Amino acid sequence: MERVILHSDLNNFYASVECLYNPQLRDKPVAVCGSVEERHGIVLAKNYIAKKYGIITGEAVWQAKQKCPRLVVVSPDMDKYIYFSKMAREIYEDYTDMIEPFGLDECWLDVTGSTHLFGDGKKIADEIRERIKREMGITASIGVSYNKIFAKLGSDIKKPDATTVITKENYKDVVWRLPVSDLLYVGSATKYKLKKKFIYTIGDLANTNISDLKLWFGKWGEVLWVFANGLDNSPVANILQPPKVKSIGNSTTAPRDLIEERDIKITLYILSESVAARLRKHHYLARTIKIYVRDSSLNTWDRQEKLEVPTSNSTTISKKAYELFLKNSFLGKPIRSLGVKACDLQVADDVQMSFLAEYIKEDNLNKLELAIDNIRRRFGHFSIQRGIMLEDLRLSDLDPQREHVVHPVSFFR
Repeated sequence: MERVILHSDLNNFYASVECLYNPQLRDKPVAVCGSVEERHGIVLAKNYIAKKYGIITGEAVWQAKQKCPRLVVVSPDMDKYIYFSKMAREIYEDYTDMIEPFGLDECWLDVTGSTHLFGDGKKIADEIRERIKREMGITASIGVSYNKIFAKLGSDIKKPDATTVITKENYKDVVWRLPVSDLLYVGSATKYKLKKKFIYTIGDLANTNISDLKLWFGKWGEVLWVFANGLDNSPVANILQPPKVKSIGNSTTAPRDLIEERDIKITLYILSESVAARLRKHHYLARTIKIYVRDSSLNTWDRQEKLEVPTSNSTTISKKAYELFLKNSFLGKPIRSLGVKACDLQVADDVQMSFLAEYIKEDNLNKLELAIDNIRRRFGHFSIQRGIMLEDLRLSDLDPQREHVVHPVSFFR
């Protein structure tokens, strides 16, 4: 039986929610943007009126205001967006338990087993769109196809509030004429490389010799060819089976450039505490620590290194992160953003007990930080802090575990 896959995309999600809460904004150009004062001043979402001015997601607020001086800038409210995202998921659950989120505003649904109850894919998609409009007050575009890649393309083709069906019979007419950059995971760098090979559309990519693509791009070339030819057979995850966590990380753009050793240590401590707390919450230990660095010229690097002993405590994580920072000669450069990620995870209960001194030390540090977790749960994040945090209250005034941005999860699970 041919699969029936939907991809639901809540239109201009953040901006739509803000306009719903403040009806006076509905007829104005609106953009949800990060804080300029905290140097997070980029456009996160915009409504269709703002889009007509050429405003795009990811550009700086000052650039957006140059295009549209009347632009209304709204700060993001993640709690509100998460609430609406959950409302949409509850609607989806009435039709299937095969639901795979792709960020807050997008989901794949496998409704193959539901068609005998609710009708074909288009009928289910139309019904879901009407319910989102009626019950949530916002709109969605839904793609219907026989695989996840084409379903997502379908949700992008016609907006807002539309259903697009892509079948094995019509995909060459519908999909192959689209620019290659519309294909999932073809970013600006890949688009540029494909352009150098005279590949401009998805059809061009689909009709390129797979051996040439593998020669130019390695394994990734084969994946793109499979996507373009509608051969993706990846399953939609079951909502009752949470995805395996591969890494846990946090990053931040500092309120000012970080130059001094103390600035770097404070920021790495804050990020490491967040990462460690989330490791403990999900009962994981990390074997590898990775740092992400962006300087004031927007050059970026990442470095990683294995730990001698798996850990879930911030002391070990921050120490390794700082070692990586110093080892790669970043000190002295003005640093704009820092990130810390725990990788190569394993379930804490699966670690074999050891009486070696380094394992005992890690175990004691983990127990200490579990006690700190309990204090913070009762009295708030800032109720207990390291002494170094008091040396610069502006830098240390960050609770990344609460304020972290929710990013889309990877398609490749």
